[in-house]
Amino acid sequence: MCVGVDRNKYQIQIPLPPKIDPSVTMMTVEEKPDVTYNDVGGCKEQIEKMREVVELPMLHPEKFAKLGIDPPKGVLCYGPPGTGKTLLARAVANRTDACFIRVIGSELVQKYVGARFDEGVGGDNEVQRTMLEIVNQLDGFDARGNIKVLMATNRPDTLDPALLRPGRFDHKVEFGLPDLESRTQIFKIHTRTMNCERDIRFELLAKKTYSNMTCN
Repeated sequence: MCVGVDRNKYQIQIPLPPKIDPSVTMMTVEEKPDVTYNDVGGCKEQIEKMREVVELPMLHPEKFAKLGIDPPKGVLCYGPPGTGKTLLARAVANRTDACFIRVIGSELVQKYVGARFDEGVGGDNEVQRTMLEIVNQLDGFDARGNIKVLMATNRPDTLDPALLRPGRFDHKVEFGLPDLESRTQIFKIHTRTMNCERDIRFELLAKKTYSNMTCN
């Protein structure tokens, strides 16, 4: 479903018809994702970090106001594909009863670069313009604490340093490949709704999936 958003109040206004500007279709909106922390396996440390820097400021902004400090605006989640970055972001949105809006950055750049190539304009300039617009939008969010930007990437080394300066993405959370204990937990999570034998040796299965990612 695609919706129109009031940029001043940050509220969803109206559903949009199917035939709309292609840039809007890049956004996927979930008013409240159905993913919880219990659905995210192998990310104990990452969950604790996200609860500290995202959940706490959204559920208890008065604590930050009392201390006279601004809550973090953004969090960079990085690591190999399929290690739970987006899944955890959805779980945080569920816990904070927040609307989750997902935008795929590569599609955003490709759309505008492709359009400008058709007009005979170089792609590098369009990438820079897109980056500048993203930075401007990040700086435009006020410090009320009710909007959080979570950026997920598997190539943090390719990010523009302008994105990572203080005041934009102040916190970084690394997602690595799951260890033995984490893989065992993941197996238990994904089989809890299955009709399985009770004596399944999940740890043995975990040992046989060494170096596998969560999505495998």
